[in-house]
Parts: sequence; structure tokens; C-alpha cells
Amino acid sequence: MQLLRSTLWRQALSYLVFLFPFSLSAQEPAGLVNPFIGTSNYGATHPGPVLPAGLASVCPFNVAYKKGEGNVYEKDSEWHSRPYVFENSFLTGYSHVNLSGVGCPDLGSILLMPTTGELELDPELYGSTYQGEQASPGYYTHSLDKYGVQVELSATLRSGISRYTFPAGRANVLLNLGLGLTNETGAMLRLVSAQEVEGFKMIGDFCYNPEDVRPVYFVARLSRPAAEYGAWKKMPKYQGAEAAWTRYDDTYKPYPAYLQEIAGDNIGAYFSYDLATAGVIEVKVGISYTSIENARLNLEAEQPGFDFESTRRDARQAWNQLLSRIEIKGGTQEDQILFYTALYHLLLHPNILQDVNGDYRAMESGAVQNTGGSNRYSVFSLWDTYRNVHPFLSLAYPELQLDMVNSMVEMYRESGWLPKWELLGMETGVMVGDPATPVIADTWLRGLKGFDVATAYAAARKAATTLQGNKLRPGLLYYDSLGYIPENNSANVWGTVSTTLEYNIADWNLAQLAKALGKEEDYQQFLGRSYSYRNYFDPETGMLRPRMKDGGWLDPFNPEAGKNFEPVIGFVEGNAWQYRFYVPHDIKGMKNLLGGDAAFFEALKACFDTDNYDMANEPDITYPFLFNYIPGKERFTQQTVRQLMRKHYFNAPEGLPGNDDTGTLSAWLLFSMMGIYPTCPGDMDFAITSPVFDEVKVHLDPRYYPGKELLIEAVNSNGDEHLLIDRIEWNGKKHKSYFISHQELVKGGKLRIFLK
Repeated sequence: MQLLRSTLWRQALSYLVFLFPFSLSAQEPAGLVNPFIGTSNYGATHPGPVLPAGLASVCPFNVAYKKGEGNVYEKDSEWHSRPYVFENSFLTGYSHVNLSGVGCPDLGSILLMPTTGELELDPELYGSTYQGEQASPGYYTHSLDKYGVQVELSATLRSGISRYTFPAGRANVLLNLGLGLTNETGAMLRLVSAQEVEGFKMIGDFCYNPEDVRPVYFVARLSRPAAEYGAWKKMPKYQGAEAAWTRYDDTYKPYPAYLQEIAGDNIGAYFSYDLATAGVIEVKVGISYTSIENARLNLEAEQPGFDFESTRRDARQAWNQLLSRIEIKGGTQEDQILFYTALYHLLLHPNILQDVNGDYRAMESGAVQNTGGSNRYSVFSLWDTYRNVHPFLSLAYPELQLDMVNSMVEMYRESGWLPKWELLGMETGVMVGDPATPVIADTWLRGLKGFDVATAYAAARKAATTLQGNKLRPGLLYYDSLGYIPENNSANVWGTVSTTLEYNIADWNLAQLAKALGKEEDYQQFLGRSYSYRNYFDPETGMLRPRMKDGGWLDPFNPEAGKNFEPVIGFVEGNAWQYRFYVPHDIKGMKNLLGGDAAFFEALKACFDTDNYDMANEPDITYPFLFNYIPGKERFTQQTVRQLMRKHYFNAPEGLPGNDDTGTLSAWLLFSMMGIYPTCPGDMDFAITSPVFDEVKVHLDPRYYPGKELLIEAVNSNGDEHLLIDRIEWNGKKHKSYFISHQELVKGGKLRIFLK
């Protein structure tokens, strides 16, 4: 399937995606992916080619400028966390290192741009609108209106390739190292020859954290030598200089090729050609986070020649191989597209970090180390992904999940702490809680034991017991002594209630792991501490309410404050309603606090009825499945999940409810469409709901699980008409619960869900 957009239709409707017809029965899974889903509505995905867990990607970069009055493009000062937005139409290049579905800006760097005619180095002037946009896994193309250049992009794991078809005349290829999503503009480049340039670009400042800065190295090679080439620099404004300097203020000055090296802010390189007839120039770019030499090694290993079609074909095959781990039958055309696109997005991050020779930058220190043949993963948005991404990977891609856990354990060995929100070997410290602990415990309990659990346990226990100077759990001394973190604390804790709830979940998971390892004393200690959320329960409001050090309640208190994502005291990215039931490890305890099943049901239903449920954020993402904990009310899970799915997910650029958070919103959709959902990490039970498809087949990995395949079948399925569950069978026998364990599912067999 290809996706097409034209300038005329964009002007008329702001966007329009046409899906070419195809046969569902014969369609390969990569052909069912729409890379444009999530490129609007702050989904923060991008349509550029990338391999599963790829270190490099090539993405159209269109967020630097926006259309102003009189159709004039001007600098866009909006805070962008993604290199591409579907509604934007002014492009200034193609970046080669990018993030997908993140909430803070970084990377979006090492931009190539083809132009024609007189050399122009200012992106505000050389940028162009485009049309004929198409994308599929491993491939992207469009044509540039200003130049008549057809652009095609593809990628390998550690490199990108661009194919530019120029008209006859003067053709230019620009390399811009100043533009990007990072605050850093510093770079260095060396002109190796008339068809090669190497160097590095500084990246970092994720969420504007000044400690997180590192270089990304590159080698760019063109398919033919240039007639003219050189470097360029955006000249700074010189205060108090002679008048002669002023003509360079905020202008771009070219330097000829004899100046082989240049360093500083806002620099770049150019390669110019005189084409007698229309012709093709290809550019391939190798990427590394360790050295220029390794960037060249990556490039030569993965793209020894210029073979765009082979690279494109191999990329698509890599996606087909991984996506086909799960097969689906039935459902609508749109359902199948949504499913495989969600799976595509989930498999982008975490991504590999090591070079082809195994070199990578160690956590925090930046020292170059070697994996010895294994994969080192990076980009761990754990506050988001511990809830559903890692349980999904454990079920369908256990080999990837184990590589990720091993990477996390190595990060502890290198830095002394488990990661929280790790990016390229740097701890950004973004978000709250101790999310690595649930990931480790959940993985072990699911039967994936191919990691050093003793070291992992020691790392998690350190985070749970270090009362002072704790990088993962600030405010732990209050939490440990008072049973909660007070609002008037001296530890500068963001969102005291939210942070305490995250510590509770981490403690509960650590307790389960301790029990599995025979550590009874630790089990009792951490289990007891995991229930301390009860100290926040306010009987008067029925809410979890911030408290002060003297035990008094925060006053005034409005449970709806923060409903629309504005900052609010006590909570992180949410309000009291959205955190009211966020104790997935102790739903029974929460039901008792609220007065039993009936009261819990009314409170949970009110969260949706009062429009306090937020589909776009993680704290309440599991709430639709909590109705399964109330006997006789399970149908509300089936109805609510389907309603949310149909309201917030669809085959269009804005078809995600919000920031994908490196696959977390996609994982919610995947599980929901399959008919199962993990309500709590460390809890091996999946909640059961109505499947969307007639059949979902998960090919289980025999290296880790006893079963060959898991089959989930919807009987009497008729779209959304037959939605409610009539009965459930597991391997031919009646299943009396609306939950089923991971251990049962991985034995293999058939889960039949009869609908009415």
C-alpha cells in the first residue's frame, strides 16, 4: 500500500490520504502499514524510512518554518518534539537521526537537501513545498515544487540513502548541521573529497536538560564527484566590530574546498554539479555514536555500493519478517491497517545503539565499550512503556525483550543506577518513579530468565532502599518513614501523589521478584510498603489527595484541576481523577476503601461520564479494563474499550489520541484489538475483552515458551454489532474468568471468545 498527498488537495482540505486498493488475503503485513498515522495531533511519529529498532532513519524535516501572512514562510518558534508534522508543507531537508513518539525535542539532525540553480545556503530561502508524498515501511518519496527534484529515501540499520532525480542544469546537494530538534548547533566537518564529507554534530538537551550532550558522527558519500564543493557557515553578529563585518550578520558564507575542515555553530557543506541532462545523484550517510571511523565502518558494511532498490527491498523484507510474528484474519481493511501500523510503531524504540563492530558509548561516562556480539538498546521511555510495551514484547518478541533487559542491567553496571528515561547512554531524568524495576520483575516472572537476575535484583533493591542521594527515587526518606511524600517536602519531588503511586508499583513488583527468588524478608518489606497509597485516601472526597508533613490535607483541593494537562499540585500529567484508581496491584484494596464493588463501579464509571478519562496519557490508560474486577460489570470493559478505540484511533494522520510515547498508545491498541490486556506489570493475568478480528495468531518463540502458537478467536464476530462476550473457552474447555494468565497462554492453544 502506498499513501499519496498532493498540494492542491492539501490546500483545499488541509490533508487527504488516499489508500490504494488491495486484497486483504494476499497483502503482506508491511503493505498494511500507514506511516502517516500519528504524524498529526501531536502523535510525534514520522513517515521516514527506518528499520525495526534502527539506529538511523531518514525523515522529511518540515518543522523549522511555518506559513505566515501572504504565503511567506517564517521561522516556527513552536516547541516541536518531532521532525515532521503532516499539516506542514515547507521542507528544509531530510534528517538522519530521529525519534518517534516522544514528548521532548532532540535529534532531527544531519540534514541533506537537494536544490537547483544558484547556490543558496539559507534554509529559509532554499526550503521548498512538495507534493506526491508516499510512504511505506523502508521507503519515502515526494517531489520538490521549487526545484522539480524527485526525492526517494530508504535506510539500513545504521545508515540512510537518498536518491535525487534532478532536471538538467545546476544541481546542488547541501548538508546542514545547524538545523535540528536539539538545542545544540555546534558541529565539525571535514571535506574528504569531491564526493565525501565526514564529521559530527552535537545533540542533546532532551527536555532542555543541559547535562545530556553528546556527538553523533557521520560519513556522507555521494554517487559521483562534484564539479564544485566546499563548506559554509552562518556568520554570527559581531558586536562592536568594524563596519565591514556587518554584511555577514545572520548570513551564510561559503568557503571553497581548500578549507578542508570547519567547526562551530551552524555549519554545513555543499556539492554542486552541472548536469547536461536530467540525472540521478545518490547520497548515503553512515551514522555512529562512537566515532567517524565507525560511521564509515557502518556505512561500508551495510551499503558497500550505491544500490537504492536493494536497500529499499531489504528494508521492507526486514519489516515483513518481524511484523509477520502476528497474523490476523477478519476485521475491516481499516482495522488491519491500524493493527499493523501500531505494531510497526511499537517496534521502532528502544533501538540499537552499537556499531557493526559492537562499539557503543557506556551509560553516563561515555566511554567506548563493546557488546561482544549482542545488541545494546537505547531510548527507554520507561515511565510510559513499562505499562504495556514490555509485556507485549515479552509475549510476542521475547528475544528483543531480553536484549532490552540485559541492556538495562549493563547500564546499572556502568553508572550505578538503572535507567529511568535513558537516551543514547545519557540519563535524562525525565518523568517520575522507578519504572525499570517493574520491567525487570515482569520479564522474569513471565519466564524470560536470560539475564543476570542477581545483579538486576541488587540494582532494583538499591533504588528501593537508598534513602539519601537516590537518583531514581527522590523523596524516598519521606516515603519510607511517613508512608507518603508530603507536599511541603524538601526533596523537590514533582507530583507527590503520582510519585508515591509509582514507588508503590515498583515496590510491589520488587516484592514479587523477591518472592520468586526466595527472599522472604524483602518480600514482606516491599509488599507492605507498596500499599502506602492508602495514606492519601481522603474518605470525604473518595480521592487520593495530597498531604502535608503534619498529616493534614492539601487545601484547597479540586479533583478536576489538571484535567486539561495543565500543571497541578500533587500530580504528574494528570489530575486526581486520572490517578484515582492507579493502584493496579491492589484493586481489591481500592474497592474496599471506596465501599465495595458497587461503589467502585459507580466511581470508575463516573471517571468516564465526567470526561475526566484521558486516552492520550498513561496514568489512566488501564482504566477501561478495571470493570473486569467487578462481577457482573465486565461488559463495561468490552463496551468502553471499543468506544475508545473507535473514537481515538483511525487511519489518518491524526489517528492516534496523542503522543505515542515510543509505542505505548500503539501497544494499548494492539492488546485491545487482540482481546487481552495486561492490567499491571508483575501481575501475570491478562484482562479479557472483545477481539476485533476473527482470528489473531501469535507465533510463540520455542526458545522461550513451550507452545507453538497462541490463537485468539472471536466467534460470531460481526464488526461492532456483536460486541458483548457470551462465553469463553480455553483449549476447548469453559473458561470461567474474565482474566487469563500469561503462563497459560504461552503453553499455546486456542482462546475462543464467543460474542453476542
